Amino acid sequence: MFTLWYGGPIYTMTEEGHQVEAILTENDKIIATGNIQEFEIKYKITKRINLNGQTLLPGFVDSHLHLIGHGEKLIRLDLSRYRSKREVLEAVKNYAESVAGGEWVIGEGWNENLWEEAEPIVRSDIDAVVSNHPVLLKRICRHALVVNSCALEEASIVEGKEYQVEGVIGKDKDGALNGIFKEEAQSLVLDAVPKATNSYLKRALRTAIRDAHSHGLTGGHTEDLSYYNGFGPTYNIFREVIEEEGTHFRAHLLVHHKVMDDFQKAGGHFLKGNEWIEFGAIKIFTDGSLGGRTALLSHPYADDLTTNGVAIFSQEELNALVAKVRELRMPIAVHAIGDLAFEMTLQAIEENPLNVPGKDRLIHAQILRRDLIDRAKKLPIILDLQPSFVASDFPWVTDRIGESRMKYCYAWKTLLEENLHCAGGSDAPIEDISPLLGIHAAVTRTSPTDENQIAYRPEEALSIYEAVCLYTKGSAFAACHGEDRGMIKEGFLADFTILDRDIFGCRPDELLKIKVEKTVIGGEMVYSRKETV
Repeated sequence: MFTLWYGGPIYTMTEEGHQVEAILTENDKIIATGNIQEFEIKYKITKRINLNGQTLLPGFVDSHLHLIGHGEKLIRLDLSRYRSKREVLEAVKNYAESVAGGEWVIGEGWNENLWEEAEPIVRSDIDAVVSNHPVLLKRICRHALVVNSCALEEASIVEGKEYQVEGVIGKDKDGALNGIFKEEAQSLVLDAVPKATNSYLKRALRTAIRDAHSHGLTGGHTEDLSYYNGFGPTYNIFREVIEEEGTHFRAHLLVHHKVMDDFQKAGGHFLKGNEWIEFGAIKIFTDGSLGGRTALLSHPYADDLTTNGVAIFSQEELNALVAKVRELRMPIAVHAIGDLAFEMTLQAIEENPLNVPGKDRLIHAQILRRDLIDRAKKLPIILDLQPSFVASDFPWVTDRIGESRMKYCYAWKTLLEENLHCAGGSDAPIEDISPLLGIHAAVTRTSPTDENQIAYRPEEALSIYEAVCLYTKGSAFAACHGEDRGMIKEGFLADFTILDRDIFGCRPDELLKIKVEKTVIGGEMVYSRKETV
């Protein structure tokens, strides 16, 4: 059965500005691109889809997110929209009133950098509004959390005891626990939270995928396999929802190094899977976040000279871990925000070269130096960028890093001009999952919520074409699918994002007005805006 797609701008993304009049698809593949009249003569067309002036692109793919976590954010208490500590605490109080007595209250996404008084939430703040539930509130970066006294009791965490754990256990000026836990220390509390049920996880995953569809996403490179009930059960959740239930989404699964042995025992290997679910690289964290001052810098933080961040591993430990990954013939995907974390990762790659097809991935790459860019260019790597971080992190990040060290920070244009392969993602639930928001941030270097529309380091702004490439060709290349995804070409998958207007004909300030009209995966419509209004 041949389907004809026509009637609006169709951008192939093979090169800037290239369009075709029509596409012919059969089942889940693009059979041909070209001229309507030729198709009518050559093929027996059984279905015609008129775009009615809407714009068709290759399907958007998020190169870095946490899909189940995004679903959790949508179905749990979302604190990301509140603009003061008072508002957050009021929301927690109101939410707790709807929860059965004694059950955990879990909130997502508080961010003190958005508040006029940027003081983090502490234990006593929560105790003042909720004392009869254990409360756990995850910071936006998920590299820090805060709990109340009831939660400390549930986790059997007591004053004065020394805990042998990496990361930071927060204390007040008198040395008492303030309820804040950062990096690996979060496990002291998280291990006490009741395990998520399969029905809950499936609900979160379904919710996340349907939301992704509404934002034009046909797939994503997601890292979830270590955070819920272990590798096997979480992998099965993906299989049940995507393959068995048919909530279609192309999931490229990064494998956290903590479940690497389980992955190996299950017979996993790089790119093993099918058209819907496949395994990607081994995920490693080398540092934390800028918001929590745990991203690892080569110098002290400009606004707190007592710290330069948190190293998750020593150089020797990181080298050994990468060597173990290479024994499995796998690439790595490394969270590296700070310049020292990035440098340590380059060192580990240089000492343990990639021994399989594909490329290693360095995720975030926010705080860089000229020498690091020069070293990175010599290696088979991909940089996973999160353009929305520009909108979220400026202007406070300049105070945190120091103006004199900002030249190669969030330097997306420089990285592309240096011919480094880059892909685009959101890091949802850390940021909004919408690719259009990421494209807007990459092109304008502004925040949608800034009334003054101040552009931060505008010399690093991308063209609209470059920004769209991050979420199409860039993401496809990062997942070793440059030969069958990310462009409109014969033999490629029929995954499309359809917009209500021509994105390449818009002014940069009009990008946020664009609406996703339809999302198509494997030739099938999985989302239509008119049907959901």
